[in-house]
Amino acid sequence: MDPDLYFVLGIIIGAFAIPAILSAFSESRPPRAAAILIMIGGGLVALAIYSNPLGYSIEGTPEVFVRVVGKYIN
Repeated sequence: MDPDLYFVLGIIIGAFAIPAILSAFSESRPPRAAAILIMIGGGLVALAIYSNPLGYSIEGTPEVFVRVVGKYIN
């Protein structure tokens, strides 16, 4: 698979962890699902960074999203 796809999926899965964390803390329960989402997302981002020899930058992140969406929609 493409390292850019790993990067984008990792960021999206990590973003899904934020509402899970807030929900768990508001209901006074441990954030187990959120912790799993963070580990999966972080692992995917780490795999993408390890697989891509050029690396990623904060400024280039929107370009990576557009490239991945354009590649898999067309």
